[in-house]
Amino acid sequence: MSNAKDVTDASFDADVLQSDKPVIVDFWAEWCGPCRMLSPILDDIASDHAGKVNVVKVNVDDNPSISAKYGITSIPAVYVFQNGEVAAKSIGAKPKQVLEQEFAAFLG
Repeated sequence: MSNAKDVTDASFDADVLQSDKPVIVDFWAEWCGPCRMLSPILDDIASDHAGKVNVVKVNVDDNPSISAKYGITSIPAVYVFQNGEVAAKSIGAKPKQVLEQEFAAFLG
């Protein structure tokens, strides 16, 4: 079970865009094998950097509006939002060390 909060089309603004911390958003789907591989890695990052960054998940099948708004065409897609804007992107499943390097500026 994931530690990441499930975010929906309805809660995205409050949970992500209005957050006072950077938010790592995992765009995923139940049927996506690489997404399932990435989930525990993001849970580790959330634990390791608790208090500095929030990690949330958006199921693209259940939340098509927000997925369309950000042009999600390949999953897993991991976006970092800061101050209501997309600040970084990573597409595809990657090892923890690679994601931490890509997102180092947000992990404090």
